[in-house]
Amino acid sequence: MNCSWPFPEHTFYFPDFQEPNNKRVRPLSKVSSLANLISPSKNGAVRRFGQTIQSMSLRSDSKSPGLSRKASKAVGPTPTKRRNSTLWSETLDVHQKSTFSAKEIKRQEAIYELYRGEQDLIEDLQLARKAYHDPMLKLSIMTEEELAHIFGDLDAYIPLHEDLLRKLTEGTGPNGTVGQIGQIVTDWLPGLNAYKDYCSNQLAAKALLDQKKQDRRVQDFLQRCLESPFSRKLDLWSFLDIPRSRLVKYPLLLREILRHTPPDHPDVANLERAITIIQGVLSDINMRKGESECQYYIDKLEYLDDKQRDPLIDSCKTLLCHGELRNKSGSKLHVFLFSELLVLTRPVTRNERSCFQVYRQPIPVRDLNVEDLQDGEIRMGGSFRGAFTNGEKAKNVFRVSSMDPSHGQSHTLQVNDVYHKQQWLNCLRSAMAQHQGAPLRPQGEAVRAKRRSSTISNSIYDEDTDENCPHVSGANLGPRTHSKTRLDKKFRGSLKRKETEV
Repeated sequence: MNCSWPFPEHTFYFPDFQEPNNKRVRPLSKVSSLANLISPSKNGAVRRFGQTIQSMSLRSDSKSPGLSRKASKAVGPTPTKRRNSTLWSETLDVHQKSTFSAKEIKRQEAIYELYRGEQDLIEDLQLARKAYHDPMLKLSIMTEEELAHIFGDLDAYIPLHEDLLRKLTEGTGPNGTVGQIGQIVTDWLPGLNAYKDYCSNQLAAKALLDQKKQDRRVQDFLQRCLESPFSRKLDLWSFLDIPRSRLVKYPLLLREILRHTPPDHPDVANLERAITIIQGVLSDINMRKGESECQYYIDKLEYLDDKQRDPLIDSCKTLLCHGELRNKSGSKLHVFLFSELLVLTRPVTRNERSCFQVYRQPIPVRDLNVEDLQDGEIRMGGSFRGAFTNGEKAKNVFRVSSMDPSHGQSHTLQVNDVYHKQQWLNCLRSAMAQHQGAPLRPQGEAVRAKRRSSTISNSIYDEDTDENCPHVSGANLGPRTHSKTRLDKKFRGSLKRKETEV
């Protein structure tokens, strides 16, 4: 990672595709996507993107020996752009470096990492607009409304991060060091609350983007962008998700700066306060995102009967976890654990819109009972082979049921492995403890303590899990750690088998 952008920082340029007098013209009719035209030149003399599409043609580099030869000779692909990874200490000469202690060098390295990260973020926000949003709007690949829903107000956040860069630059001394950064970040961090709306809209934005990818024009454009050097092999969603990933790094960066700050340094108190501030900001964003995610899935529930719609669904503000499980017959169910209800559904598609058809009656969490079933304790059916045999002994199975006799429900559910089974049990038991007033088990307390020791931001947006992994969100009642526990004697055998097994 030794290459850097061939233009000044904070500014994005694209080649001017105006036709040179001595160059061949590439007909526009043969270009199926604007991204096919974007190819940064190698000589660094890069100009702004032209105003009219009609005047665009492929620009070649007259200084490149490969292009000065016959057109029939193949030219190697333009290398992927890479970020500048220079360390702060590498900007010093030997004499300057000898004037600083090892601890001060590490402190300045941490501050410089914060500075460089802001530069990279600004570049990516500008790139998302100029390389994706504006071309798709100009070529009518997506409507302005669709783009606004997917991209949000990314442009509005650029001045926010430019402000931090300016303050850090002003706080840098003649020797290249930042003496005190604590007050700078303490005054600046509350501005990150502006990301509440952006982060809370991410789930719906991702769903719309995935839907639009079914359009071949969108597919073609995004694929050509992905293959272009400026993308750094990142797809569009990776750029749109960069602000979220940046937010969760701030506590880590500040702790690293504090770790290398001497105890008697005047920055210590302000850095500790800054860490408290950013944790509060992330907690607020987490709560807002949890509420938004909860409402998003509530709106996607489809009821076969009005009686299925429990009034408690209107009071659900948090989706604790959700994921795909199998019932005893082997059918796939998508299970949602809301703050007030456990809802089992079947994924369906209605008029090209994905939704979740509610399966049986939702179970109020206050009436919920959970059993941890040992491997081999029951047999699961559902297969053709199972119709002629006694079925196979099931692993990673648990049972949920309602203690309300009027419901008469019991569901045996299976996950892929013991890790995800434990996650589901932790989520369910934590939710039950909140409603039933029962103290959390020591295992639950240990898991909660372990989660508190990590950054609160880790739970805000992690969504890359497999089908059986409960997607934890909102209040984070569902621990996501891998720990083996003993069978809970209180749950086993406590449910009378009068209900019908599903």
